[in-house]
Amino acid sequence: MDQAVRSAPLTRRDWLEAGQTLLRKRGVAGLKLRPLAASLGISTGSFYHHFADFETFLAELARYYSGEQLAEHLRVVRAEASTPYERIVRASQIAHEVVLSELIAAMRAWARRDPAVAVEVDALEQGLQAFLAECFADLGFSADEAKVRAFVLLSAASGGVTPPELTDGKGALGRLIIEMACAGASNGRPVQQF
Repeated sequence: MDQAVRSAPLTRRDWLEAGQTLLRKRGVAGLKLRPLAASLGISTGSFYHHFADFETFLAELARYYSGEQLAEHLRVVRAEASTPYERIVRASQIAHEVVLSELIAAMRAWARRDPAVAVEVDALEQGLQAFLAECFADLGFSADEAKVRAFVLLSAASGGVTPPELTDGKGALGRLIIEMACAGASNGRPVQQF
């Protein structure tokens, strides 16, 4: 974040978002206060206006991922998309915008080293699965089918593996995966049968 562009003081959320960016790039071992402050273009002193120490920051970073950040994204999805199909598509768009697959990979790697972080990773994944299962149930699938479709879609989204021949830069692969997951829906947007 460029200091010349920033007109307001940094918020707690600014620090947490910057922490996620650094976590994606360097992993938890590379998540240190000086590089974090440097990425925001400020000194380390202002960090202490929001966090008692770096351990507190790390704990809040893990909780932010599965708590308020997830809640905010789902609030946006529900506000902007009225049908279950549109909610799935909008959630997919937000996941792409925030590079969720890279963040999930970084958080999972961190979770392997820290049981407290593993709890937050599990909470995020359970929250996303519950949201997607609700969407699939609203499309007319049974509870079991909705859970399976939610699991498959989340697995595809968090896997971060995209066959190069299917990538066109316009989200066609993501749409195709969503269409396949929604195939056979009895409610909502009619989808193609595969």
